[in-house]
Amino acid sequence: MATTVRRDRLILPSAPLGPDNPLPALCAPDGVHDLDERARRELPRDMARQIGYEPLRSVLPTRLRDGYGRERVERGVEAIVLENERLRVTVLPGLGGRIHSLVHLPSGRELLYRNPVFQPANFALNGAWYSGGIEWNIGATGHTTLSCAPLHAALVPAPDGGEMVRLWEWERLRDLPFQVDLWLPGDSEFLYVGVRVRNPHERPAPVYWWSNTAVPEDAGTRVLAPADEAWHYGYERDLRRVPVPDWRDADRTYPLGSDHPADYFYEVQERRRPWIAALDAEGRGLAQASTARLCGRKLFVWGAGPGGRRWQEWLAAPGAGGYAEIQAGLARTQLEHVRLEAGAEFSWLEAYGPLAADPAAVHGADWAAARAAGAAALDEALPAEVLDAAHRSWRAVADTAPGERLATGSGWGALEVLCGGHTLPGTPFEESTLGEEQEPWLRLWRTGALPAPSGAVPPGPALVAPHWRDMLETAPADPLTEYHLGVAQWHAGDVAQAVRSWERGLALAPARWPLLRCLAVADTLAGAPERAADRYAEAFDDLLREGGSEGGEAWCAAESALGREALAALLAVGRLGAARAVWDRLRPALRERGRFRLLAARLLAAEGHVGAARRVFEEGFEIPDLREGEETLSEVWAGLTDRPLPAAYDFRMRPPG
Repeated sequence: MATTVRRDRLILPSAPLGPDNPLPALCAPDGVHDLDERARRELPRDMARQIGYEPLRSVLPTRLRDGYGRERVERGVEAIVLENERLRVTVLPGLGGRIHSLVHLPSGRELLYRNPVFQPANFALNGAWYSGGIEWNIGATGHTTLSCAPLHAALVPAPDGGEMVRLWEWERLRDLPFQVDLWLPGDSEFLYVGVRVRNPHERPAPVYWWSNTAVPEDAGTRVLAPADEAWHYGYERDLRRVPVPDWRDADRTYPLGSDHPADYFYEVQERRRPWIAALDAEGRGLAQASTARLCGRKLFVWGAGPGGRRWQEWLAAPGAGGYAEIQAGLARTQLEHVRLEAGAEFSWLEAYGPLAADPAAVHGADWAAARAAGAAALDEALPAEVLDAAHRSWRAVADTAPGERLATGSGWGALEVLCGGHTLPGTPFEESTLGEEQEPWLRLWRTGALPAPSGAVPPGPALVAPHWRDMLETAPADPLTEYHLGVAQWHAGDVAQAVRSWERGLALAPARWPLLRCLAVADTLAGAPERAADRYAEAFDDLLREGGSEGGEAWCAAESALGREALAALLAVGRLGAARAVWDRLRPALRERGRFRLLAARLLAAEGHVGAARRVFEEGFEIPDLREGEETLSEVWAGLTDRPLPAAYDFRMRPPG
């Protein structure tokens, strides 16, 4: 049976993504994956160097995606299906190119954890992310900003004469194009995935890549990898070397053997082929292997404790079961970034498919025997030399021009290719994909000036790369240009110049709130919370004058984002009257949202109404964009009562204390 590729449409209970946050993301990522200095001093030198290499200052130029809710209705989701007589692969090009399902047809077994719903949650670097399947993470430590974004997709001739599916996009945090080629040979039990990341610039670039695979977290599932040690990272922000499989009186290769969420980055043995597998009580499951470039392997577990269980319920549907993740990356840990030289590229081939090994060996007490059983089964199913040969064959067609288009991504790659004059065979970023968000920046490039905004609308997305900053510096100094220039200077680390640009723009701006908000963030980080509170209060007043309390979706998103920040800033300095004034002027629909219900509880408690604040919790609310590792719910509850935290609010990912 030849491999077929077809379009499909899945019907999934789905929560809408909603509008993006219109405020520029000036602050650094939340630090949930940061290390304390003591832990960093104890690391191997090469690991410490890569952990310290080009950390993100912010997630600019991307916007935060926090407009989603938790009310799900059945919606159609565009899919691409590759199928031969052994495997059926379902891909979601509009949601990060995620492999949603991988079914072994002879046995009818789903090899992945397939989430039965689409429910965004706040795990990506810029917010919206969803669980399940195989995801492609590029950019920086964490889940990619493209988790819920469309990718370009097209048919491409495969090395064996059939067809494969190419996914590609422009990753905006690091300004790097990448491609993911899905190749399913006609007689293969393994899906091949060819990945290439290119640096078209004249400067080195930090690269991050991890392929994350969700697998069912059955009680008998064990994860095997060619390692006797691992680097354990818990949410205590500590990275330590631990033995595999047993540590602290538990076998950590069984996902339910941990109490709390944790990462185990395996120290893959030298000169061993990189692979990882999750096998059930019968010794059957999924294996992932790759060529040597993709050298890292990791197990992520939610653990058996209440926080991890609550997160699993939150991310899926009742009764959907739990999952763990087996992962593969460019470095030993996900805290590291790897240097890619100017004009160079990284490429490798991955393989995903069924694996069966002797269950007595897989689950025996002898870890070396268990590991050897998995390795032997993999060598029989997919010899390393076969995978290396497939990589060479794929690499020969990696530049082949795509044929029939299956999906369209963003226009940002087209803008960068047009302005930078880049030549990228195999991944065309065509001018036809340019859209409304790119238009002002295209005008800046062509005319040297940003166009005046048409009507009263929140500012559009910012661009912050050095070449855009240079263009903004020579453009006419109107308020919108000063706003965008300040954002670009801020991203570059030039805080003083950013503040000066925003202050210049403020003197002439008809709409002052975007500039005031930027200055308020700068004041907060400079240790001037009182001045920040003043600016936030003034910014909120100006936003309501500009957009009104009954404005459309864009203004509602701006009011929500600025209202949250203003309330938090005013509460932080005890300005309760001003905080109450902001609350009273919020549109009623916003006041009912979970994030604002939590702010209401904080405001009531600060005003001395502890009982009323506690009743907010007792009446129940949900925060759709609750952040991974966020402990606000437990902290506010602890300030209201000595009673145990209700299970519905227990998302704690680390041990108490």
